[in-house]
Amino acid sequence: MAAKKAAAKKTTAAPAAKKTTAKKAADGARKPNAAFMKEMTPSAALAEIVGPKPLPRTEVVKKLWAYIKKNNLQDAKNKRQINADDKLKPIFGGKKNVTMFEMTSLVNKQLS
Repeated sequence: MAAKKAAAKKTTAAPAAKKTTAKKAADGARKPNAAFMKEMTPSAALAEIVGPKPLPRTEVVKKLWAYIKKNNLQDAKNKRQINADDKLKPIFGGKKNVTMFEMTSLVNKQLS
């Protein structure tokens, strides 16, 4: 008899858990950060790659990655390294190689 009550409690608890998870997902929907969505003007060096129009930082990084992949500038052995060509060197501060993490901070300096 006690086993039936325990089983009954488990089945009633499960639907309640589903309702709370669905409610949390609806209430806690992620909103984009306004700072990332703010349009920023690229410097002259960066404008050669992404274009002169103001863009959000997220779009600038997307276009930069498209350029890197198109021109095969990722290091073959270490995919985190990016080898700079003539257009990227001024953006990367004259460095030949930067990591993908360094790249974002260097690109942010090129936006105003």
